[in-house]
Amino acid sequence: MALFLLAFYVMPLVWTVRFSFPSWHEGLANYEKLLSDSYYLGVLFKTIALSAVVTLVCVIVCYPIAVYLVRKAGSWSGLIVFLLIAPLLTSIIMRTYGWRVIFARRGLLNNQLVHWGIIDHPLAILNNPTSAVIGLVHVMAPFMVLAIASSLQGVRPSLEESARILGASRFTTFFKITLPLTLDGIGTGVILVFMLANGSFVTVLLLGGGSMQTLPLLIYQQFNVTRDFAFAAAMSNVLLVIAVICLFLQLRLIRRKGVQ
Repeated sequence: MALFLLAFYVMPLVWTVRFSFPSWHEGLANYEKLLSDSYYLGVLFKTIALSAVVTLVCVIVCYPIAVYLVRKAGSWSGLIVFLLIAPLLTSIIMRTYGWRVIFARRGLLNNQLVHWGIIDHPLAILNNPTSAVIGLVHVMAPFMVLAIASSLQGVRPSLEESARILGASRFTTFFKITLPLTLDGIGTGVILVFMLANGSFVTVLLLGGGSMQTLPLLIYQQFNVTRDFAFAAAMSNVLLVIAVICLFLQLRLIRRKGVQ
């Protein structure tokens, strides 16, 4: 196992770092350019902002699903978990093209909206940040739902019932008892979704349509268009550092939970 990790994980990472330094001076210039040039800083900011928006939407959308899965689904919980996991068995390219069919100017969504008389002309839903966010949320939702659900299973319903008996409203019960006790699950889901969205490439490329530039897309361009391999390797290392920070935060969260 150690040899496997060394050959297929550690060595490629070391080689990427080495590749970003054709020479010491050129390597430092690559990182300085990436971290000081306003354009590349803007791309880095857009990448982080996109990941943050996707993560926030996932929390808002997936928390009610997790609550229903744990509290209300009953015997249907197995089917719901299967429906959540089933898309992960399908190629991400196929799922993304499915969204392209739905969002196209003559796609399912526009045709239905015109048919119902809600709009007169097809909307330009595809090839913009909104369609990219929706596609990413669809890809990341299972990770968030399962992370929150696993934490919610540890919250005894009797605690919520006791709060209601003592006069607390549903709103107060949720924000004073349920939500605080599931923060570990939310934190785990946030870190996972943010890290995965941060390195997403296919969904942003196919649904964003070039309307937004993120670091993974820029790495792709540097490798395949400008052929500046050293600079592409430098950008890859910066993206890797962001992922490592996410993993470190997740480890701290798990350790804190273990101590408690």
